Parts: sequence; structure tokens; C-alpha cells
Amino acid sequence: MSTILSRGKTDSASSRHVASSGGMQQQRKTPAPAALEDFIIRRDYTGARAFLEYANDEQEEEERSEEAAQQREQQQRQIDQWIAYCNFHLGDYQQALTQYQAIKDSQLAVNVAVCMFYLGLYEEAQQLMEDTPNTPLKQRLLFHLAHKLGDDQQWADLLDTLLSTPSVEQQLSLASMHYMRAHYQEAIDVYKRVLVDNKDYLAINVYLALCFYKLDYYDMSQEVLDVYLGQHGDSTIAINLKACNRFRLFSGRVAEQEIKNIADNGTFGADLIRHNLVVFRNGEGALRVLPGLINIVPEARLNLAIYYLKQGDVQEAHALMKQLQPTSPHEYILKGVVHAALGQQLGSKEHIKTAQQNLHLVGSSATECDTIPGRQSMASAFFLYEQFEEVLVYMNSIRSYFVNDDVFNYNFAQAKCATGYYKEAEELLIQISDMDIKNQHTYCMILAKCHIHCGHPELAWNVFITRDTNAEAFLLLQLIANECYKCEEFWVAAKAFDMLEKLDPSPENWEGKRGACAGVLYAMVTKAHRGRPGSGISDVIGLLRESSNSQADAMIKTIRKHISSFK
Repeated sequence: MSTILSRGKTDSASSRHVASSGGMQQQRKTPAPAALEDFIIRRDYTGARAFLEYANDEQEEEERSEEAAQQREQQQRQIDQWIAYCNFHLGDYQQALTQYQAIKDSQLAVNVAVCMFYLGLYEEAQQLMEDTPNTPLKQRLLFHLAHKLGDDQQWADLLDTLLSTPSVEQQLSLASMHYMRAHYQEAIDVYKRVLVDNKDYLAINVYLALCFYKLDYYDMSQEVLDVYLGQHGDSTIAINLKACNRFRLFSGRVAEQEIKNIADNGTFGADLIRHNLVVFRNGEGALRVLPGLINIVPEARLNLAIYYLKQGDVQEAHALMKQLQPTSPHEYILKGVVHAALGQQLGSKEHIKTAQQNLHLVGSSATECDTIPGRQSMASAFFLYEQFEEVLVYMNSIRSYFVNDDVFNYNFAQAKCATGYYKEAEELLIQISDMDIKNQHTYCMILAKCHIHCGHPELAWNVFITRDTNAEAFLLLQLIANECYKCEEFWVAAKAFDMLEKLDPSPENWEGKRGACAGVLYAMVTKAHRGRPGSGISDVIGLLRESSNSQADAMIKTIRKHISSFK
């Protein structure tokens, strides 16, 4: 079976969607100067950082007296904290972490832990939190750490704690957890409730747009996103999400135009944009970009695995996916597809079984069973179960969405052929234009079988003669010989068995050739519409003459004795 998962689904906005769960705690005892505050309000963190660095330079140039040393030290700490704050909001988490750690202030432990969280240092962040005071921010951070570390008991305990104190921050943290657990409708419900009472929280529209994107409602996602972009047209995350909507609605080229101006400016989200450009460009640069983003952008692992699958490197795809514990439908789907490909490559029933389980789980899920990916998954599962009538039920239900999709049509044709709908399968196979598919041995086998059962045995023969001579061509020849014989297309069957006899002069191939030749003679005598050679009886005699089997001469004598019957 060719993989039904034809295009990887990339995340569309911040790869670290932790709404109100991991932001910096306010700079205590470090009030911002009025000019700095203006930069912060405008979210111009680059400008704020430049202002702070300039202030830092001015302070270094001042004459230093012992009396002012302590005051200047305190001011320096304040400036360093604000610079770290700006670096964090610019997405430079490593620099922010280094700066916070250099300040050596226990009150900043949560800020340090948040930086660690965004860098994927979950265990280190968890350890650092053990001796810090219990604050709402700490609870939210621990809640998300429990999710990342798979600590279900702590996660459940913290969930109860957050539910008992339903502040806006807690609600947003819960909504982001719904999002990460692929409970998008639940996240939407929370965001809408918060937005009703806080209409000025425009960023919530971005989170809503993300959820709609994940539910494949791309038009609705863009409509909500435009509310935010109308006020903040320079938002990297919002522009990136708009590009992803364009990717789904139109093409990678259209999507790339949306982010071309922010792709190389080093702003917050730069890693995510580099990741998405690989997807928009259909995998171009995947090996250069994606490996370094695996622990930064969650979808990088998935899209790199998809790239390996498309390149036929199933082992590399499996190496990436084997340690992944799926938590969302697309992760289950991809893991299932990888195991299916590996199972077919190795002939492993264990891998096929794992694939069936993952795909069936998505297809039978209450939240996914009526979605396009859900029905594709169930079709794939039944394909692996070899229950092709069921495959057709699910594929027919979504066919209108994949009319010109070669991968879908290839799978659809295989199911049609397996259930005897040869004419429809033949039409689907002829419609395919992807040469990578058309050059596959399975494609040639199925196309030849469909041609034969649709009364076009010469087309099946043409499929064979255009193939290279190898073990796969031998199998194709065997299929043509046997299927033509069963369908009473005796002349093409005779030619196929003649070729097989030359390649392998075994008794079985001679018997097939003898029977096919006898069938040709019967067709000529009865003037049947099929199974007759174009040039008459001389073609049959010519085939028999090339046989080394002694029975061939006896057949030729018999034919010549009754030759008048074949005219």
C-alpha cells in the first residue's frame, strides 16, 4: 500500500504554545524608566534592548566613586534583568537564561526555569522549581512540565489546583493545555469565554485561529486572525499562521510570499519560520534545517520523518518515530504509516500490527471519525487488514476532496482492483501522472491485471515489454500469463508462457504454454471474440517451434493435420 498520508501537517504558529503558562514574572523592585516602558508597551523589544544597552554604556562612562558603587551595582542588576527580559521576548532563550543565571538572584529562579522550559530543559527546570516559593506562575509552569515529562499524577493534581483558582492566567494556561493535547474544541470554548470579558485581549484571537487551523477550518482561522493583524500587522507569529493558512488553501509558493520579509530578520519565531519554509518548499533543505530543530519545534521530528518516507528511507523515519509517544491524531497517523512502510519492507507482521492499531485508534476516535484524516486512517487500517470492501466505504466518503491526488487515486485503485471493480481501477491508474508511482512494480502489476480483466490484454503485454528485465519483470510476466489464461485471453497468455519457458524451461511453464496454445486453437475454431492471434494459425505454430519440449512437435503435426478447421 502506498502511504495515504500524502502531506505532512505542520504547526502554524508558536511551536511553544504555552499561553500564560511560561511568561516572565514581572521585574520586581526594578521599575522600568518611562522611555523603556514605551518600548515595552509597543512590544518593541529590540528597541528596548538597544535603549538598555545604551544606558549601560553611559553608566560605564560615568566617574566611579566609592559612595556611588553600591547604587550603580543595583542599577546594573536592574538593567541586566530588563535586557534578559527583552531577550526572552525576542526568542533568544539561551541568552536570557545566561543573563538571568549571571545575576544570581534567588527571586529570579522561576524566570530561569521558564527559559529552561522554552529550551526543552524540562528536567532541569523541574529540579530548579523544588525550592522556590509556591506562586501561581510556578503552578502553571509545573503543570506544563508535568505534561512534557509525562507525569500524569502530578499533572492531575495540578489540574485540580488550577481549576480551583480560575483566574484569567489559569484559564489561558488550561486552554493551552487543551491545545497541546489536541482538544481543540475545548480550547476554543475556554478562549471564547475569556474573550467575552476581556475584549482587549486581542492575542487570544491568535490562539483561536490556531485552534481553527488545527481543526482544518482554514478560512475561519484566517477570519479570526485578521482581527489581530488589523492591530498588529508586524506580528511574526500571526504572519506565520497566515502563511500556513495560505499553504493549506492555496500552495507553498503563496505561503512563502507571506513570510519572505521576516524569514531572515532574526526575530522571535525565527526557528519556526525556518521550519515552515522547508514545508512550504516541499522538503527542500530538510536535512540541513530540520535535525537541529527537533528539540525546538515539535513538528520538526514529524516532518523530517515524512521527508525520509518520501525519500524511501523508511529505517531513518522509524528511528525518529520509535521513541515518540503519540499524543495527537497526526502523531498516531504518522507512526502508523511508518510502521506500515517498515512492515512491508521487512515482511514484519509485528510492525503491520502496530500500524493497524495506531491507524484504527485514530479512525475510530469520537473526535476524529468524521474528519478527513480520521477516515483516511480507518481506510488505511482496513487496507492493512485486507478488508477492501470496508476500505472503499471510507475512501468513497472523502473522494471528492482528492479528485486529482495521485497518492489517493493509487490507493483507491488498489482497493477497487482487490474487490473486482477493474474498469474503475483502470481509469484511476491511467489518471495518475506521478512518475515515481508509475514506475513502481505494484503499479505495473495492478495496471496489467486491470487491463486484462477489462479486455485489453495487449495493453498489459505493453506494460511488460516496457519494463527492464529483472526479477520484478518475471513476476509481472507470470501475472500476465495466469490472468490472461483465466480470462480466456489465450493468445497473450501463450506469448507470456512462451517467454517464461525461455527464461525458465520448467514443466509448469511448458504446460501453461501448451494449454494456452490449445485455448487459441479452440478460440479460432469457435470464432470467439477473444484469445485469437492477429496473424492466424501461423503465429501459434511459430511459438510451438521455439519450444524444446518434445510434445511441441506432436502439437504442430496435429494442427497441420486439421489446419483447414482453423481458417
